[in-house]
Amino acid sequence: MSRPVRIGVQLQPQHAPEYGRIRDAVLRAEDVGVDIVFNWDHFFPLTGDPDGAHFECWTMLGAWAEQTERVEIGALVTGGGYRNPDLLADMARTVDHISGGRLILGIGAGWFQKDYDEYGYEFGTPGSRLTLLKDNLVRLTARLRKLNPPPTREIPILIGGGGEKKTLRLVAEYADVWHTFADLDALAHKNKVLAEHCATVGTDQGRIERSVQWPGAAKAPEFVAAGVTTFTIGVSGPDYDLSEVERAVRWRDEVNPEPVRGLA
Repeated sequence: MSRPVRIGVQLQPQHAPEYGRIRDAVLRAEDVGVDIVFNWDHFFPLTGDPDGAHFECWTMLGAWAEQTERVEIGALVTGGGYRNPDLLADMARTVDHISGGRLILGIGAGWFQKDYDEYGYEFGTPGSRLTLLKDNLVRLTARLRKLNPPPTREIPILIGGGGEKKTLRLVAEYADVWHTFADLDALAHKNKVLAEHCATVGTDQGRIERSVQWPGAAKAPEFVAAGVTTFTIGVSGPDYDLSEVERAVRWRDEVNPEPVRGLA
């Protein structure tokens, strides 16, 4: 399946002392020409002051759905253990409607222990969190099929992670987009593992979009050759400097035959 290259920006909702700075960054990102604006699903900063300014993910996505007109929006990624999965499906369906069908539902197993401890969730083990993620995906996808009114489209599910036995199996079963932090060598290997899982569950691996963090314009063509079509640049507050995002968008426009928006 042939897809255009897409550029996303992750506006990390940390170190912004007032929400207006994030609102402004969303506007600037859409004006720059990005395809996707992500946030993340944490409750505390991951860098700098561990108790610094921070805002919540899904209420923010509802605001972005009203604020933006063109870009897709989503979390990179939702913590699988933070919300009842039936409720999460309803939240996603609602943001999908508010945005006019521009939500990407990103989800992962979760890993940042402070989030769990401070907010009263059971941290468990990597294995138990992956088991919970599988259970959540079963319930979430079932609830999406029951909601009235239904989503405006089949909401794309993005799964973040690279575990070969469990996570990539879930990618094969449920994901439209797979986001990984693998380098080129690891990506080639994991692509083969994912292909094996897809063959086992009867999924066309070509329908799963590959997504990575932006490696810079010099290295990005090698990732494209390895099957990657979505690149995301992480930007943090308080200033949300989009200069590298602008460079990535210019590079995208050079390699794409024509501007295309949304999942192919």
